[in-house]
Formats: sequence, C-alpha cells, structure tokens
Amino acid sequence: MADDILDRLAATIAARKGADAGSSYTASLFARGRARIAQKIGEEATETVIAAIGADPRAIVPEAADLLYHLFVLLADAGLTLDDVRAELRRREGTGGHDEKAARPLSFPPQ
Repeated sequence: MADDILDRLAATIAARKGADAGSSYTASLFARGRARIAQKIGEEATETVIAAIGADPRAIVPEAADLLYHLFVLLADAGLTLDDVRAELRRREGTGGHDEKAARPLSFPPQ
C-alpha cells in the first residue's frame, strides 16, 4: 500500500525512531518518551473536540491529521503498526459496538 498516505506516514515515522532527536520533530518525540507522546495525543484529541463543536466543520480536518500523526508515533514507539490496528478492526468487523465493548477484558480505569 505504498500509494496510501497513511502507510507512507507510518513508514516515515517508524524510520525516525532512534534518529538523532535534533533531526526532526518526530525523533524528538521518541526521545522524550511515551508519556510525552501520550500527552500530545491528549492535547490533539482536545483540539479535535474543540474544532468539532465549532461552527466550521473543516476546522476538524487539520486537528484530525495532528491526532492521527501523534497516534502513529505512539504505535511506532510501542513497536506496533497500522497493520496491527487494521487486524483489530477486522476482528471487530460485523460485531455491534455494545457487544464488542462488553466482550473486552476489564480496562483501567474501570468504566
């Protein structure tokens, strides 16, 4: 899927893991660690929510792009790939959302 922008982005991010932190923003995120990457996801998710409740639906697009980028950095940091996410989505396909969530092991914090 080399023609897919998401696959290309994931490959670029993975290639920056272990690079000199000064060489790119992505490399600097890896150097700062998973907690910082997770914090960035929270920030970007909040910005996406703010855009979603605003008047201009197009404002969601750049925030969603930032959110996806930081999520891909987290996946790469954890040694996971977009294919891992695809496999999970395939596993869930055809299962109702309530049924799928009820079948999950207890998460932390309990919901």
